[in-house]
Amino acid sequence: MNSTRKEAVGELYSLDAMQHARTMTWQAVDAIAAGVQPGMLESQANALALRILKDLGMDRIWHPVLVRFGENTLRTFKQRSNGDPVLAANDIFFIDLGAVWDKHEGDAGATFVCGDDADMRACAQAARTIYDEVEHHWRTTGCAGIDLYEYAAQRADAHGFRLNVDIKGHRVSDFPHAIYKAGDLGDFDAAPAAGLWILEIQIAHPTRPFGAFHEDLLV
Repeated sequence: MNSTRKEAVGELYSLDAMQHARTMTWQAVDAIAAGVQPGMLESQANALALRILKDLGMDRIWHPVLVRFGENTLRTFKQRSNGDPVLAANDIFFIDLGAVWDKHEGDAGATFVCGDDADMRACAQAARTIYDEVEHHWRTTGCAGIDLYEYAAQRADAHGFRLNVDIKGHRVSDFPHAIYKAGDLGDFDAAPAAGLWILEIQIAHPTRPFGAFHEDLLV
């Protein structure tokens, strides 16, 4: 399958609609983060996330809602959470949402910290910083997706964290993008076009059992 096919879209696709889906998904992330409080079970946070998405008027979810607490922030999308942890007063969590808005796919994720644990705050900030650095590299160099994730690993190491190389981004479009079988962004051997790819960054703390996650649409 060539790069043109991997960036195929449907008849309904528009960049403006993708931007709208992005905006709405980030609105949901922020609302969920504001509602997640210490003492809450991870399962309760996930239920809250789904309610907020419905209240905001999404068409449907296109991937399961994920809110991860504590050590579960090290787990990948395809891995189940370990138990149903309670969010502690000093703790870390991330939100990962994939929802359809006006028949277009939004996908956004970010990490948040309760309390004043300096390592957790540094880890959460590093995930966002590395994302921004890789996004800038994409914007200014026109490099292939493969090269983006090689650069991401270098930047994670420079910040003192380990990049989870099993998380390498993916396609989005008018729903459902899965029909294009485009594979991971980190395996894409051409320059990714704007409005079609999600850049994902997941990192692990070098010595403590938690990590951080950040993802957004490359536009």
